[in-house]
Amino acid sequence: MATEKQVRESLEKVLVPGVMRDLNGLNLVKQITTSDKEVKITLSATALSDKTREWLTTKTKEVVGKLKGVKKVEIEFSAAKPAELNKIGNIIAVMSGKGGVGKSLVASLAATALKRQGYEVGILDADLTGPSIPKMFGIAGRPSGSETGILPVLSRSGIEVMSINLLLPQEDDAVIWRGPLISNTIKQFWEDVLWGKLDYLLIDLPPGTADAPLTVMQSFPISGVIIVFTPQDLTAMIVRKAVNMAQKMGKSVLGVVENMSYLQLPDMDKKMEIFGPSRGQEMARASKAPLLAQLPLDPELASLCDQGEIENYDSEIMNAFGQSLKQVLDEKKPTT
Repeated sequence: MATEKQVRESLEKVLVPGVMRDLNGLNLVKQITTSDKEVKITLSATALSDKTREWLTTKTKEVVGKLKGVKKVEIEFSAAKPAELNKIGNIIAVMSGKGGVGKSLVASLAATALKRQGYEVGILDADLTGPSIPKMFGIAGRPSGSETGILPVLSRSGIEVMSINLLLPQEDDAVIWRGPLISNTIKQFWEDVLWGKLDYLLIDLPPGTADAPLTVMQSFPISGVIIVFTPQDLTAMIVRKAVNMAQKMGKSVLGVVENMSYLQLPDMDKKMEIFGPSRGQEMARASKAPLLAQLPLDPELASLCDQGEIENYDSEIMNAFGQSLKQVLDEKKPTT
């Protein structure tokens, strides 16, 4: 007789069309019952079209039917809301007090670094009026789903992504919405999207401390915040605004990232601080959080972002950022 463990392991081979994660990864397996020669499986129908349910039924019967001793496989579906199925270990908001500092870049690099370390990762692009995450990952496909939920789109390396740009008829269509509509859409990206089981969900926030960031801080169980800044003189005030918001909302600052910190001149083996001297350590002290990275102006990284291949970026700075981020996140984990 097949055991529940064997059945569950076999379901790792059943990838859900549209998102290409297995049934366990999307947390769609509600119940498994095994008897002498029969296996009964209850799956959640959340975000699955009729055609997808039919395909999953056929594929699941085929895979589980190959287990030793199994003669009959029964599949049934039950209703559930996406929010009931989503099991996310940590939600990290990437924010800044102003625009143009590279929040989307930092969120994408952080997600890529965590994915390379073997974690299941997703990115929620909450910058509805200036979404850039799909462009950097080279994602053009539209999310699939049904009236019961939406399935995110998977990047090349397996990062789940949801962005308003994936839902627009054209990627350059402007989102001209007032605050309440933007806030409601961000909530839908949390409540109506089937993220499944993730170790980390990165949220790319729009700039400032107004409606959209406030919605995320109030509506999401944020584990911590990463604050992004650049070396200009205006930085100190901007960083303090973001830190103050996080603190007032009861969210801890995991660390700060200085973007556009310098330009490396390889022929001269010299760093040129185009936007002025680094403010990294100063901002780390101001936020009472570690300096996670000082990211340079890197033509290679800019080119990969333009080509939609940010996941291919590899450098000592990138690796160091990943290690610093992992160390901070490990320290935040509750001890048992």
